[in-house]
Amino acid sequence: MTFLETLLQQSPVLIIATPLLSAFLMPLVSRIHAKVRDVFALVVLGVTSCFVGLLASDVLSHGPRIYIFGAQNLSFPLVRILFEVDSMGVFMAIITVMLASIAVVYSWSFLHQQDGLDKYYTLLLLVVTSALGMELTGDIFNFFVFLEISCIASCALIAFWVDEGEALEAAFKYIVVSSIGALFVLFAIGIFYAQYNALNIATLAHLLQFTFLDKIVLAILLVSLGMKAGLAPMHMWMPDSYGRAPPSIILIIMSATLASVYGILRVMFTLYGNVLTTSLRFSLPAHVIIGWILIALAIVSILIGVIMALVQTDLLRLIGYAGVAEIGYMFLAIGTSIVALGTSYATVALHGGLFHILNDALDIGLLFLVAGAIYYVTKKRSLDDISGLARSMKFTTVFFIIGALAVAGMPPLNGFTSKFLIYESVYQVNPILSIIALLGSILLLAIFIKVLYAAFLGPELPELKDVKEAPRSMLLAMGFLAVFAVVIGLFPNLVLDTLVKPAATALLDHAQYISMVVGGL
Repeated sequence: MTFLETLLQQSPVLIIATPLLSAFLMPLVSRIHAKVRDVFALVVLGVTSCFVGLLASDVLSHGPRIYIFGAQNLSFPLVRILFEVDSMGVFMAIITVMLASIAVVYSWSFLHQQDGLDKYYTLLLLVVTSALGMELTGDIFNFFVFLEISCIASCALIAFWVDEGEALEAAFKYIVVSSIGALFVLFAIGIFYAQYNALNIATLAHLLQFTFLDKIVLAILLVSLGMKAGLAPMHMWMPDSYGRAPPSIILIIMSATLASVYGILRVMFTLYGNVLTTSLRFSLPAHVIIGWILIALAIVSILIGVIMALVQTDLLRLIGYAGVAEIGYMFLAIGTSIVALGTSYATVALHGGLFHILNDALDIGLLFLVAGAIYYVTKKRSLDDISGLARSMKFTTVFFIIGALAVAGMPPLNGFTSKFLIYESVYQVNPILSIIALLGSILLLAIFIKVLYAAFLGPELPELKDVKEAPRSMLLAMGFLAVFAVVIGLFPNLVLDTLVKPAATALLDHAQYISMVVGGL
């Protein structure tokens, strides 16, 4: 076996072990020199990205992979810890390592004068580890363990600016919401284990009878993970956390949030995929009832996000509420794909929802980095206190325009393709839903045009006349996201055919996921 084949075989565990072990090495590396620490963090994520890319190429070419932790011939195979990696898992892992790498580059300048950066990078790598673990594991209890790590590390990162009372308040809200959600996830896992004596997702999906307890577990998991994903009306932590954390930290928290969205997808399509057509009340199949519930919550998220963004003056909170609306678009597509299960436009909706996960990471992430650049050079958050920045921050202005147009779904940027797929599929279910979604995008465009004029194109304020452009590393991080947004918008089929469609196929073909484990026991 060659060295490359060995790396490929061990890549699932290396993806987790590399950032996890490096997180505990970070305090020692920091003692050498600050620049060594900064470069070390990027190298770790670069190595992790290489492992993710190696695993992704193998999974996309040859199908799902199973990695077994521990002995291969245990007497009780149902309790083995498995990583079962399919196209959906690697799609999410790519997004996670991309956001983390860009966050590190951005942090070099944004946080270079801050204390405690050894702890910051340690926590950052722990959140990355937890998100990757949630996305690659095939064991529902391990999913909970990684979810708990994500909650604790993210809370500490949100409170990074510990001298600000608002940051501590935001961190407290986050840990309360996350802890409640994680506790109920553990409760749901306990019910599963009591019924089926198993923790492996594929095994549970194979054994699931859709009993009354199974229906309760489904409701618990949807509410708990929806709370962690920022789905309204459980979104209350998101604007506060996003509004008070450093922008580089927001990218990391976004990766954990999107991992929770992945958790809902895995629960709905893989864990409960075999029983979604079971009839419930009024002879309606389960997928119809659950899908319409998700659609209703998605519409509420879009409306709350847009309306609250409209009245904000704090730029970071404004973008945070726009992020709530974007979560709504994801769940609108997911709900539509579940309602229309088995139809052609259900697949289109799922393509749009998965594509929008990537686009949300790029577009909302870019806007947060722009807001951070403005705060870095002006030390101001409110739109009432900044104006005329386009004269001195030309690159940042261009990046803001790209991010704003992409979030609003304007062609030829990346947000247009995913939102068009969502509009098209949702229209088949109910035209009114498609109109509401379209109006939400129009209002988002109007909101960001207002921000563009207020912050960049208005009259230059005397106190901001000496403002300079953001440092190079921050511009580089913003530039990466902007380039991705433009390139994906111009060539959407590159991502659709290579990543999105295989990920959607992996979710819809839950029988293959189950047979990979159950068929081999």
